[in-house]
Amino acid sequence: MAKRRAPLDIKVLPGFASMAVICLLVLYVPILVLMLFSFNSGNIVTHWEGISLHWYGVALQNDEFFSAAENTMIIAVSATVIATSVATLAALGMTRVKPWKGLTAAFMVLNLPLMVPEIVTAVATLSFFALIAGKLGLNFGIGNLIIAHTVFCIPFAYMPIKARLEDMDTTLDHAAADLYAPPWKTFRRITLPLLAPGIMSGAALSFIVSFDDFTITQLVAGPGQTTLPLYIWNQIRRPMTPEINAISTILLMVSIVLVAVSFLVTLKKRR
Repeated sequence: MAKRRAPLDIKVLPGFASMAVICLLVLYVPILVLMLFSFNSGNIVTHWEGISLHWYGVALQNDEFFSAAENTMIIAVSATVIATSVATLAALGMTRVKPWKGLTAAFMVLNLPLMVPEIVTAVATLSFFALIAGKLGLNFGIGNLIIAHTVFCIPFAYMPIKARLEDMDTTLDHAAADLYAPPWKTFRRITLPLLAPGIMSGAALSFIVSFDDFTITQLVAGPGQTTLPLYIWNQIRRPMTPEINAISTILLMVSIVLVAVSFLVTLKKRR
């Protein structure tokens, strides 16, 4: 009888460590350089003249920056709340019930935004809203962006919530049912508290995706609906100052904090 081969560990292959280091350097060194030059005291983006917080002060006094930040927060918070709620209901309906016909198809449709290139999703969304506006005369304004971001964020919220549900012991639900607890009370007192780490992790991921999104926002956004990624893009096409580095660093720090929160919540859940 032939012996089964041990699974191949790519970490032991020659050159893997060197390639990994090169990839990390290519990805993160430019970001570190950007953050460093956000503290530049000079007016030229790529010429270092000394350490200063001057450009952070300029950024925090920029009305356009705060307007873009306000739009970004409205869209990201709204999309996160709706996407997380829908993802939670979908996860409950696809994991806490008996397998039903069409379950696989529903799972594929729910996760379609993860498989389709974002530019294709953006063009399709733009065409959809253009069709509604042309045929029905409806324009939801900033609601168009909220709807687009919500649809795109649902699978990002769904995956950690579904993973959390699959790890939960269903005997507690059965015990509550044996004690004559109605389904809603069982969900509120038992399922929801145990599911909270997954919901928080999914909400954090959804917020990050919406907060940083550029491609969909660029195509769907209308006049006066500039978000922070769009504002940074517009500033790049003008004579640049280290202010753009400061704004980008602020945006990056918010993303890092949210990723860290999501990671810590997931780590706590595993423990």
